[in-house]
Amino acid sequence: MAEMPFSFYLINGLVVLVLLGLSGLVSGSEVAFFSFSHNQIKEFTASADLKEQRISRLLHHPKRLLATILILNNLINIFIVTISTFATWQIVGPQGKQGLTIVILTSAITILIIFFGEIIPKVYANHNGTAFAKLTSSLLLISYKFFKPISWFLMSVTGLIERRMEKKGYNLSVEEINQALEISVEKEEVSEEEKGILKGIVNFGTLSVKQVMKSRIDITAIDRETHFHELMNQVNKTGYSRIPIFTETVDKVDGILYIKDLLPHIGEEEDFAWQELLRPAFFVPESKKIDDLFKDFQEKQVHIAVVIDEYGGTSGLITMEDVIEEIVGEINDEFDDDSDVAYNKLDNQTFIFEGKTSLNDFCKITDSDITLFDTVKGESESLGGLVLEMNTKLPSAGEKIRFLHFVFTVVAVDQRRIKRLRVYINSDKSNVAGFED
Repeated sequence: MAEMPFSFYLINGLVVLVLLGLSGLVSGSEVAFFSFSHNQIKEFTASADLKEQRISRLLHHPKRLLATILILNNLINIFIVTISTFATWQIVGPQGKQGLTIVILTSAITILIIFFGEIIPKVYANHNGTAFAKLTSSLLLISYKFFKPISWFLMSVTGLIERRMEKKGYNLSVEEINQALEISVEKEEVSEEEKGILKGIVNFGTLSVKQVMKSRIDITAIDRETHFHELMNQVNKTGYSRIPIFTETVDKVDGILYIKDLLPHIGEEEDFAWQELLRPAFFVPESKKIDDLFKDFQEKQVHIAVVIDEYGGTSGLITMEDVIEEIVGEINDEFDDDSDVAYNKLDNQTFIFEGKTSLNDFCKITDSDITLFDTVKGESESLGGLVLEMNTKLPSAGEKIRFLHFVFTVVAVDQRRIKRLRVYINSDKSNVAGFED
């Protein structure tokens, strides 16, 4: 083999250095271009700067831009390795120790590409995104057009694979995730409180406002025509920090009275126009998911919402505290009366519940699967409503309703609703006939 002149190796070395620099520019451009916010891109679109307009054009098709960057970067790195290997082969020759030389060369090139073609340019681009994007915009625009057929082909193949995977994909249900969670926590030292929080997070996106809200019958609201001193008496009795105000009927909520807005006016006369202190009410439908409501609360910076039914009537009330409690459990403040609990636990299998207790709360307290009642609950969201659905009529005190491994005994009832229930849960779920009375 004829020995190559020194200029051959010099040119190869310079070409490798230039390609290494290009590799760094292309790698850094990926970080620079995809770090811009939506507002920044809008500014680039409206800008008179040619380079900023170029950036905006490239980001108009982000997937194609990313494909172009990856194609260009891989081609450059392939050329670096190919040229370096060829030059080394010329130096060593066919009789040399090619195996060891190739290993050393590959290690050296890999280190150079990682540091000078990846890490350093990406760190720099992360701190100087706009300048770096402007620097590489011309190169990428040319490559964007040149590699259009290849990038289109790759994007088409990728899209086809994604669609096939989606068809064959396996979506885990909430029940399956909960079962996996049960298995996981059994193997770890996890407290009941931590377990409850984890379950709350898993179920958070599946709960609707109707399942969590305080029902209409339990709402504390004040008539708009109430005189100021009577208003103050009612406010003192309730202990709430926010109270809905209505005209004629609770279906016509005019706004929300924040008690902190009343504080500067405590000494006012009877005819004080307290109605001017009302803040606009935030209305939400029963079907809204509580994770979406949580985002709305944050965006609007409110902590209470009036729940309306399909006819526009007031269905209930829900607060930020109600939503958060679905994750962290019951939150007691200074106005919560610990003695007025919605349930009493008589033993591990027997409970006394208020009829208005939500099905969701009942299942959390008794560690039951809420899906057990899907076939019988109808539109009901409370424990009393569930029993009414199963019995088809208002039961009398002492009447028992059996379902699966549950026995519901009516403790107290009035003319319109079930007020209190005794619930017995058979621990032997396979022996539903062996209930105690």
